[in-house]
Amino acid sequence: MLEQLSPKKGSTKKRVRVGRGIGSGLGKTCGKGHKGQKTRSGDRRLPSWFEGGQTPLHKRVPKRGFRSPFKEEYSVINLKTLEDLFNPGDEINPDVLFQKGLVRKGRKLKILAFGEIKKPLKIKAHAFSKSAMEKITAAGGVCETIDV
Repeated sequence: MLEQLSPKKGSTKKRVRVGRGIGSGLGKTCGKGHKGQKTRSGDRRLPSWFEGGQTPLHKRVPKRGFRSPFKEEYSVINLKTLEDLFNPGDEINPDVLFQKGLVRKGRKLKILAFGEIKKPLKIKAHAFSKSAMEKITAAGGVCETIDV
């Protein structure tokens, strides 16, 4: 059974043997042309960004600004959104908001106070603005901070 398996017709090719005389069509320079860096052995060691001695792109482009590796990125949700999409007594957390397509996975969640809220909601988030927390508790809701 296994000994009868073979590759599909046309899927394999014979290796080209270069440098086997002028009559082969790939003799003498073996298809590499005359002189130059890419005709030499060891030309594969050049990095992919090498531009033949020209100042490379990563050095020609101006550098701007600084991005801190310690900055915490938050997905932000406003109270207006929560008021529109949830019923009184619902429990809201980052997973629920991700399923509804409102936040990204893996980012911390912060609740901001834009808009009014009249429903009592139980909200779990990584951070709350001070005024958002006041509005939620005034509506009879609960704010719970998630520690990561």
